[in-house]
Amino acid sequence: MKKVSSCEHCANYVYDDEYGSYVCTVDLDEDEYARYLQRSNDNCPYFKLDDEYGTARKQM
Repeated sequence: MKKVSSCEHCANYVYDDEYGSYVCTVDLDEDEYARYLQRSNDNCPYFKLDDEYGTARKQM
């Protein structure tokens, strides 16, 4: 089963004021970045769900 993801819901996808757009903050070397660009973002191995309400649920 593939891990389905979307950049808009990823914790590594943040707004960068310098670029004026959203960027992926995963620290990749040149080879990893080339492999990343060849993949579809639908099965990104670096996807981490940005669950801002996860902590609140644990406190309940």
